Amino acid sequence: MRTRSSSATPTDRIRAIQRRTLAVLSAAQIVGGVGVAVCLTLSSVVVDQLSGSTVISGFAGTATVLGAALLALPTAKASGRSGRRAGLAVAYLAALAGCALSVLAISLANWPLLLAGLVLVGGGSAGSLAARYSATDLSPKGHAGRHLSLVVWASTIGSIAGPNLARPADQIGSEVGLAPAAGPFAFAALAFAAALLIVIGGLRPDPFKLARELTGTPATASGGERTIRTAWDTLRTNPAARRALVAIAVSHTAMVSVMSMTPVKLHHDGSNLDVIGLVISLHIAGMYVLSPVVGWLADKAGRVPVLLLGMTLLLTAAVLAGTAGHRVWQVTAALVLLGLGWSCGLVAGSALVSESVPLDRRPAVQGLSDLLMNVCGATGTIAAGAIVGGIGYGALNLVVGIMTAIAGLWLVNVRQPWR
Repeated sequence: MRTRSSSATPTDRIRAIQRRTLAVLSAAQIVGGVGVAVCLTLSSVVVDQLSGSTVISGFAGTATVLGAALLALPTAKASGRSGRRAGLAVAYLAALAGCALSVLAISLANWPLLLAGLVLVGGGSAGSLAARYSATDLSPKGHAGRHLSLVVWASTIGSIAGPNLARPADQIGSEVGLAPAAGPFAFAALAFAAALLIVIGGLRPDPFKLARELTGTPATASGGERTIRTAWDTLRTNPAARRALVAIAVSHTAMVSVMSMTPVKLHHDGSNLDVIGLVISLHIAGMYVLSPVVGWLADKAGRVPVLLLGMTLLLTAAVLAGTAGHRVWQVTAALVLLGLGWSCGLVAGSALVSESVPLDRRPAVQGLSDLLMNVCGATGTIAAGAIVGGIGYGALNLVVGIMTAIAGLWLVNVRQPWR
């Protein structure tokens, strides 16, 4: 009689490795997400305290987004050369170094140094985005959406837990002699260190390396020094990948533009911090909680139909938010739909990128996707502030609605298979 292990087929082995990969990536997402959330919770407040300028405090969020964009390509380059474990290690090491630099900057009361540290902290977001792509390397055909959506969903835990841990971390930091507000960044450093250890110790075998072996792709076929050129060359001849990148960029730009200015709109309307916090919490729930459902739908109904659903949800959210007036319930409904639309764009778009690009070029295109996503997000927040300050919140939603409508019509008219 054969033992259970001896009767296992190569397919069974790959499935077991993929289950382990998803568990490891999800664990890293949870721990790393705590670090990202803790830093985002306090960064603008600390910069405001150190600089004495509300204007300068706004650069805190921009610095983190900029860091995520700048680190997207080094993460992709390392993944293409040495596997996903190396790529994620680059991202989490940068975030760890950024937290350490932030602690030093707070101790020295040096806000420019703190902004530099926050740029490196953006590596945590870069790692979170790269992890979702890592989940697709060993996915069976037609399962990429579900697998990457599970890793996206794991971000929910860190996003919710992180802000609630900032105050205890600050108290503990004060007790051990750290400067006020330095404790949360030291705690975030520990979180990123834990994520790094989880990835290095648990992501074995490396999913990208194993996928390369299974397909016979040479190790030298990765993007290497020409990551951007490799990505652009691929996009020129790959309409499906172009469609995915545009959908991801538009979805992210629409989401961050409206989300970033909604607290300001609610504050001007007289809402207190509890109401604002509840609205943003429900928005975050819309972004992440249903992502496994979105992934399943993308696998079953097709990537492009779900992308179109996302554009429709984003358009509906813009209409509701732009016409809400002082109705908080309408703004809340709009923000929930905004999160759902973003989830559709990110999950279905990411799955389409992974499936439409050859394995040897995949890290390069995925890195470019994350770069464009973060650059568009940073640009969107800056433009949103200018539009709301100069014209109003309704005008911002009008612009977002027009952008998503154009993207949706473009997706409909592209003459390619809808899967």
